[in-house]
Amino acid sequence: MLTIFLILIVLAIILLAIVKFDIHPFLALFGGAILYGLLSGMSPELILQSISDGFGGVLGSVGLLIILGVMLGTFLEKTGGAIVIAEKILSWIGKKAVNLTMMLGGYILSIPVFGDSTIIMMNPIAKSLALKSNRSYAGTMIALSLGAMCSHSLVPPTPGPIATAGILGADLGQMIFFGFIVSLLTLIPGYIFVNKFVSKIPLTPKLSTSEESLDRRHYPTAFRSFLPIILPLVLIILASVANYPTKPLGEGSWIKVIEFIGAPVIALLIGAILSFTLPHKFDKKMLSSSGWVGEALLIAAPVIFITGSGAVFGKMLQNSGIGDMISSGMKDANWGIFLPFLIAFTLKTAQGSTTVAMITTASIVAPLLGPLGLDSETMKVLTALSCGAGAVAISHANDSGFWVVTQLSGMTIKQGNQSHSLGTLIMGTAAILIIYVISLIVG
Repeated sequence: MLTIFLILIVLAIILLAIVKFDIHPFLALFGGAILYGLLSGMSPELILQSISDGFGGVLGSVGLLIILGVMLGTFLEKTGGAIVIAEKILSWIGKKAVNLTMMLGGYILSIPVFGDSTIIMMNPIAKSLALKSNRSYAGTMIALSLGAMCSHSLVPPTPGPIATAGILGADLGQMIFFGFIVSLLTLIPGYIFVNKFVSKIPLTPKLSTSEESLDRRHYPTAFRSFLPIILPLVLIILASVANYPTKPLGEGSWIKVIEFIGAPVIALLIGAILSFTLPHKFDKKMLSSSGWVGEALLIAAPVIFITGSGAVFGKMLQNSGIGDMISSGMKDANWGIFLPFLIAFTLKTAQGSTTVAMITTASIVAPLLGPLGLDSETMKVLTALSCGAGAVAISHANDSGFWVVTQLSGMTIKQGNQSHSLGTLIMGTAAILIIYVISLIVG
């Protein structure tokens, strides 16, 4: 009980530092990890080892993935490829199903691009569709935001799911496969909520001159825009299938090639290189420290640092012997897959950041996988998705995404809470129930 009490105290201090005193999550998590080590009676040598092993170990496995994923998304955003993808989805589904179009558009774009950026980029389309279809702008905007939030939390190569999978040792190919299944099913209650309730909120958009006169002559083709996203995902899944114990693709030298190019870091490197072909006129300055690559590194850096400090916290918990303590104390409990969800849900609601909630939860749960019965390969993947499901909700006034939605659309705070915030709660709850059902089938 003392150990659990110490963890709760340290978590409260971390949240207070982030929310109340606006301290960067990296410092809050790193300081909290050391504080826990000291309070739990760990030796100075073991504390230092935990810092080194935690930070170095996780960054070695996920740091490059985060950088390459952000780089790919930056080139899609800067070249207009993201808009091309959105418009192609619109042409497939049709303008009559505007809410479904915006939800799927936000969903697909938020796989390589950050959720807030997706909402900002697609906002002009949400406005235009609302006007042309004579629908409520609230419906198109919330469909967009919920679609973006869903894949942002559940589908790699978004940084949060990549980092969570790395911390928990989950197979990235399976993470992508199950992530798509869970997230697409989760969209269903979100879509029903938008159509039945949010679309009734009266909200009319006003198009600015700049939005109406957007120059699209130099945008890449749809095929070139989709390729940097689709190819890495296919390669990673293919390699995961090839590595399966039953060897469904056979054995031989060509399997080694598949395993190499399907390794997440190589697959995402291929995707990033393909994204370099998207600009209409390539300029080598784009790859410089002051160009688009430099900008991508600046965006990726905070995520990498937070991931590293979260891993230090997890390693500190692990080296303090918490696994054995929890194992003996939870013999008759059956928290299972719901524990990561509840922790992530609490952290997300309290401090606002989806990525911080996922990384912190994964760091806490990693030493407990065995005691909770979540240490099989498939259950590690579902545990990572459980972290993502909890981190979907609740997006409210302490989340930047909430303000992006309300300020761009002109919603009041009350309308934002009734639509965006409630929608994230519905989708997060739906996601964990879907994950639980899958765990009963494959666990």
